[in-house]
Amino acid sequence: MRFQAPESLSEQIAQHLGQRIISGQLSPGERIQELKVAGELDVSRGSVREALLILERRHLIEIFPRRGAVVSQLTPDLVNSLYDIYIELLCMLGRTALERWSGPELSGMMNQINELQSLIGGSRNGTTDSTETIIEAGFEVMRRAYRLVDNPFLQETLENFKPAVSRTYYVALENFRGELSETERFFRQVADAVACANSQELEASIRAFGEHQRRQVLSILAPNNSQ
Repeated sequence: MRFQAPESLSEQIAQHLGQRIISGQLSPGERIQELKVAGELDVSRGSVREALLILERRHLIEIFPRRGAVVSQLTPDLVNSLYDIYIELLCMLGRTALERWSGPELSGMMNQINELQSLIGGSRNGTTDSTETIIEAGFEVMRRAYRLVDNPFLQETLENFKPAVSRTYYVALENFRGELSETERFFRQVADAVACANSQELEASIRAFGEHQRRQVLSILAPNNSQ
């Protein structure tokens, strides 16, 4: 039997601040003041301090002596380091999940992909305007695979990547509106590969989409970027 404790106050604060960083409401280099956040959220400074340590571990902020917490810069080195590992972990997840696939899980995965595609379609016609909702639906597809793989270390590692990956995806969407179509196409390829139990096709799709995202973000961060 597994027990899951409710999220701590510090974790809730970290998620609130993290989403503001991911979505660009808090800009790179912007200071996050403990006292101000504590007042806005009506929480203790101790809880905010713990939340900032969580955000530092997720590479969304940096904490400097005497200067305090500052939103981290999204640099090419950081993006490359992130995608070097993230792509490999996703391929591992996909391969292992496909080895253990069964009918009920396949049905659940397809339903989740269909929901994601509906959200993307809604974004095009204006009925869905939340990038956060679309990103969360994409991660939910990944979480379906967790249940098959049953590897707590892989699951925890991939979940810890979520804030940094989400941040890069927001950046790409802000600059390339075609990213929604690319995302929809990727999950369609995933569904086809899963339906055919084709691990090579699945891994190829994961690598291609991961490298595509990497290139998009790096092009935005390039010194002579004209976006």
